[in-house]
Amino acid sequence: MRILGIDPGYAIVGFGLLEAGRGQAKLLSCGAINTPAGVAMPQRLLQIQEDMETLIRTFSPDVMAIEELFFNTNVTTGIGVAQARGVILAAAAKLGVAIFEYTPSQVKQAVVGYGKAEKRQVMDMTRRILNLGAVPKPDDAADAVAIALCHARSRTSRLYGQ
Repeated sequence: MRILGIDPGYAIVGFGLLEAGRGQAKLLSCGAINTPAGVAMPQRLLQIQEDMETLIRTFSPDVMAIEELFFNTNVTTGIGVAQARGVILAAAAKLGVAIFEYTPSQVKQAVVGYGKAEKRQVMDMTRRILNLGAVPKPDDAADAVAIALCHARSRTSRLYGQ
C-alpha cells in the first residue's frame, strides 16, 4: 500500500510517501510544498491545491493520511491552516484518494508508543523504524512521514479489520 502522509499548513505543507505492508514500511519520497510569504491567501491556497494534485498524480498513492487540525494558542494561524487543509482534502477527494485523519496524539502513540511524546522522540523513532540515516528535512516533511507511518502501523496491523 502506498501512503501519502500530509502535515498541513499554508506556508509549508509537508509530505511523505511510504510503501507499507504487514510489519514493514519503506520511505519512497518526502519534501514540502512551500508558498511564499506576502502572497494573498487565495493564491497560496490555489498553489497548494495544484501542487497536491501534482503529487497525487505523480505518486499514485492508495491512501492519504493527514493530521487533524489542532488549535493551540494562535487562532489566526489555525484558520489559515484549516483553509489549506480544506484544499488538500478537496484535491485528494477530487482524485479519488481515500483519506484517513489522525490526531497528533494518535501519531505519537503509533510511532513512539506514548501519546504525549515530544517531537524529537517522534522524529527519532520515525528514523529508526524506517532505517533512515537521518531524520527527513524539513521538519514538516518529517512530520508528514510520521503521519504516514502512523497509518501504516494502524492499517497493516493484524488487529485491523478484526
